[in-house]
Amino acid sequence: MHRRLSPLAWFTAALALAACKPAATTAGPTDASPGDGSDNGGSAAGPSSAYTYPSTRKGDTVDTYHGAQVGDPYRWLEELDTDETRAWVEAQNKLTFGVLGGIQQRDVIRKRLTELWNYERYGVPSKEGGKYFYSRNDGLQNQSVLYVADNLAAEPRVLLDPNTLSQDGTVALSGTAISQDGKYIAYGLAAAGSDWQEYRIREIATGKDLDDHLKWIKFSGAAWTKDSKGFFYSRYDAPKDGEALRGKNEFQKLYYHKVGTAQDQDILVYERKDHPQWGFGGEVSDDGRWLVIRVWEGSADKNALFVQDLAGGVGKKPVVELLGKFDAEYTFVGSKGSSLFIQTTQGATRGKLVAIDPTKKNAGDPAAWKLLIPEAPETLRGISHVGGKLIASYLKDARSEVRVFSEGGKLERDITLPGLGTAGGFGGRSKDTETFYAFTSYTWPTTIFRYDLKTGTSEVFRQPKVAFDPSKYETTQVFYTSKDGTKVPMFLTHKKGLERTGQNPTYLYGYGGFNVALTPGFSVPDLMWLELGGVLAVANLRGGGEYGESWHEAGTKLHKQNVFDDFISAAEYLVAEKVTSPGKLAIGGRSNGGLLVGAAMTQRPDLFAVALPGVGVMDMLRFHKFTIGWAWVSDYGSSDDAEQFKALRAYSPLHNLKSGTKYPATLVYTADHDDRVVPGHSYKFAAALQAAQAGDKPTLIRIDVRAGHGAGKPTSKQIDEWTDLWGFVVHNLGMTI
Repeated sequence: MHRRLSPLAWFTAALALAACKPAATTAGPTDASPGDGSDNGGSAAGPSSAYTYPSTRKGDTVDTYHGAQVGDPYRWLEELDTDETRAWVEAQNKLTFGVLGGIQQRDVIRKRLTELWNYERYGVPSKEGGKYFYSRNDGLQNQSVLYVADNLAAEPRVLLDPNTLSQDGTVALSGTAISQDGKYIAYGLAAAGSDWQEYRIREIATGKDLDDHLKWIKFSGAAWTKDSKGFFYSRYDAPKDGEALRGKNEFQKLYYHKVGTAQDQDILVYERKDHPQWGFGGEVSDDGRWLVIRVWEGSADKNALFVQDLAGGVGKKPVVELLGKFDAEYTFVGSKGSSLFIQTTQGATRGKLVAIDPTKKNAGDPAAWKLLIPEAPETLRGISHVGGKLIASYLKDARSEVRVFSEGGKLERDITLPGLGTAGGFGGRSKDTETFYAFTSYTWPTTIFRYDLKTGTSEVFRQPKVAFDPSKYETTQVFYTSKDGTKVPMFLTHKKGLERTGQNPTYLYGYGGFNVALTPGFSVPDLMWLELGGVLAVANLRGGGEYGESWHEAGTKLHKQNVFDDFISAAEYLVAEKVTSPGKLAIGGRSNGGLLVGAAMTQRPDLFAVALPGVGVMDMLRFHKFTIGWAWVSDYGSSDDAEQFKALRAYSPLHNLKSGTKYPATLVYTADHDDRVVPGHSYKFAAALQAAQAGDKPTLIRIDVRAGHGAGKPTSKQIDEWTDLWGFVVHNLGMTI
């Protein structure tokens, strides 16, 4: 089941899973006032470093925040396309790949990663116009291929193969929408990992593209009208020259595109010039009557829902602000008659389902709603309306439970899952008799099931075969105590019979933000780590969505330090329980998880041997000034606010590096085309870390080219990346393989 996240939550969802995963004082380098005698960073490594790092020029930029002066000597690294920055990137990569190339274990790791990755895998099928659509990767294809079949027993044919669109596999399929009659597919493409998409339309019967070509689309899908004559989508105005990868994204607009017409003829459905940071996502009800517009502002789960009656045609009737207070999360699930099924946290922090009649004058009043599925002790993460049923997915201690209800809200049955893991899918139309879902866990490759809505039985549709023996491993869930007494869950996966000697190499992964729940999932890089004899520890930190909105809010803004305390406490638990020791402990995270790693290693450099901060938000005083960064203020707060500035400065990784400190062996990794978390975050952090490092451990930065934040990354690049990451960890933990 696809929980309809705010488009800005894409910042987290694709990257929150660990390695697949598909895997951001003593005066520091930007923290001292000029002339106060503090070390304000430097161009070479600390005196005890065994590495000679590229020279990094220090500028004299100083900002004043609420009376406090904060230096930013590496500000120039934010300018990505200057000759000086390009030369710095080249020099850093030369050093990094030189060091990585000297790690003997890399060849063994690459060979085994390639073997493990080479397995057939499928996406969850969808059905439109009597045809079935699903993705498949034969193993080492850079991008999965989209297929269509007339029935489940028929031989599928290729509908769209992104691998033919670029030589290096860096053009990815970023979104698809199939018309209800099965005649057309609208599909989005993204190049080099960018969030920018271009949409085209393909005739499904012939496999030929129409002339339609839509540009400057971001944080948007496509929603067809029932007559299949066109679809709704959201876009921004074309950015100014040189601003595509770093300029602010504001004033999104909702359009309707009619098949066979030019983009400049599209109908503007809705915009709000008075709210530059509002974004819009359109959905069309199964019966074709309602356009439901999710209105989001930032990455907060509190949103609005507007509706437009499509009777008589697109734009014939006004957009009505059905739920406009931004007081809770509202997600459109489906409709029946004049009622819209809405999943909401209004009065229910763990979620409930209500029916709302938008034709009534008091439709926005909770007193007028009909409660269908009340709040449960478990966290409601998504509901689908399919085959006259309501299929609800819950999280119980970060693992899936799925329940089937009648349209009236009566519990009919639970769906039996194979074990402790994560289930998702359950899509379809209200008249379907079947649906499909995927199940996965740490040692269970993603398996696709067909679910019969009449009999309530599941059968395997596709089950991959991976060259490993899952019976050798086990996953357990533990609960540890954080700094303030809060109980936090954590999954531990390792070989059976693990002895707690305190010497087991351990990789601790976390995220802790944006209401994202880290649930069990299969990952080839994680599997590689387990085969190496490592322990995989995944902590379900506050800031995530494991226990509803209160758990999320406990790790936001002025409470963000709770997230880092939870992560540090997880590490202390692993040491106290003799799972590992500081000299055998590596930590990792991406995006918001990169921030997590950066904060943890600056607060407790003694606790970790290796740190892998990926595409992280490292400058917490300036993150909101680039691309979609302003949207994260709902989770982080902003340096524009005096109180929040103090909290941000207190943990901002860039601003809490201390000269003369012995930091863990660190491999910062980012990409030159990341327009989600711009690479300037990682560039500045790496430069400052190299200047501050007093120990003999390497502090390197790996900068991928022709790559972005992570979504759509080719298989070949993923293998390259994890060969380097695990090689770095294995070498610096002193592991023998």
